[in-house]
Amino acid sequence: MTIFPYNRNMPRTILHLDLDAFFCSVEENRNPDLRGKAFAVGGRPDERGVVASCSYAARKMGVRSAMPMSKAIRLCPGLIIVSGHHRRYSEVSRQVMERLHNVTGLVEQISIDEAFLDISEIRDEPERIGRGLQSRIRDELQLPSSIGIASNKLVAKIGTEVGKALALKRIKAQGLVESPNAVTVVPYGEEAAFLSPLPADMLWGVGPKTFKRLTDFGIHTIGDIAKWPESELIRLFGENGRDLSRHANGIDSRPVVTERETKSISQEVTFSVDVRDEKVLQKTIRDQAARVASQLRKNELAGSTIKLKIRWPDFTTLTRQTTLGHRTDDEDEIEKAALELMNSVRKPNQAVRLIGVGVSGLGQPIRQLGLWDMDYEASRQLREAVDALRAKFEQDSTHKGDVE
Repeated sequence: MTIFPYNRNMPRTILHLDLDAFFCSVEENRNPDLRGKAFAVGGRPDERGVVASCSYAARKMGVRSAMPMSKAIRLCPGLIIVSGHHRRYSEVSRQVMERLHNVTGLVEQISIDEAFLDISEIRDEPERIGRGLQSRIRDELQLPSSIGIASNKLVAKIGTEVGKALALKRIKAQGLVESPNAVTVVPYGEEAAFLSPLPADMLWGVGPKTFKRLTDFGIHTIGDIAKWPESELIRLFGENGRDLSRHANGIDSRPVVTERETKSISQEVTFSVDVRDEKVLQKTIRDQAARVASQLRKNELAGSTIKLKIRWPDFTTLTRQTTLGHRTDDEDEIEKAALELMNSVRKPNQAVRLIGVGVSGLGQPIRQLGLWDMDYEASRQLREAVDALRAKFEQDSTHKGDVE
């Protein structure tokens, strides 16, 4: 993990870039007939699908990301449903990040469609840098994006959100349907004034529960938070109160982290129909263990903690884990531990809605040298060959893989 040092005596310039409706933009490039139409990327409504992303035409009808697809269709009866092409999204994201790295090496990618850049050392007007980057991504990759620029990550990201909202409001008033393509610059020294009128729940760290407590105290805007003494906020919210006070005043010293440390690798699947069949569940865990093991070997990692995630039909979700005495990247070992974890929490014939397998406690594989080295090497080469075949022939499916 590489962290760019932050000099408290020198103001920084942080650029936040967010690709507008990224999945939908990629799908429109694949199929131009979708442009201007109400469509959503996600699963089918009869298979408990959810909206992964939706076009701005669909958003006008009330469709939102993470909404059940069945509800999206009720809101927008003519909604076109497009199956996701996640490998394509990952490849296009990589192309975007390449262009960001051409601007500066100080890039922190925080999701497939979002990143921070520290442009403090670039001798050019920040807005011009932002607009140039936006134009390049639009012209070379046909992708719209919005940008926020400020002295820290918090205000830059909120700047992007505010700029997008204002642009969409203006576009809607003109009767148009298009991406916001916003660029918002918050000058150094004006952070608190910029944040002051905004709703309190736009602030990092203010979730639904905290927002409810704030409103109980008559606190509705970020400016309202800023008016409260830090000591009082700490009394009410613990250490989170200190962050609330600092953030409400536009203070955020978090650095740009140019490389995320991999903490865990996992696979999970939500079944279209609740599953009771023991053999189906065992096969699912076996497949997930194989995928996780393959990803571990690809990253030259091994892990000591095996995790199981399981969700019942009533949405109750359990996580269980077991820690081995060594690190492993072997699918059989991962599968065995995951099956034992499942059997420890699942009753016979109990229906399952979601199941997932993960490995954490990651580090470099530790190999014991000895008499059986040749057997191990042959086994390793066989696994690598299987991994290569799986990568070559594997198609997009309902599985979701996470590397954190």
